[in-house]
Amino acid sequence: MPTVTMLEAKSTLSRLLEAVESGKEAEFIIARNGKPVARLVPLERPPAGQRIGVAKGLFVAPSDINGGDEVIETLFSGTPA
Repeated sequence: MPTVTMLEAKSTLSRLLEAVESGKEAEFIIARNGKPVARLVPLERPPAGQRIGVAKGLFVAPSDINGGDEVIETLFSGTPA
């Protein structure tokens, strides 16, 4: 756990944040006048949750995926079939 001075923290904040965010460093201690006063640590991100299968059972896929091609072509071309 590296300790940085206030001046170092001010001038290299982007680098410190990147190191903590990427996991290269678990935390930094920021010191003022040689005394630790703060800790820079990454925020815990909430789990993303279940994403795959969220629409399961909400609709039925057609057995023939190309069954409505003529109707769709008519709708796009503007000419009746």
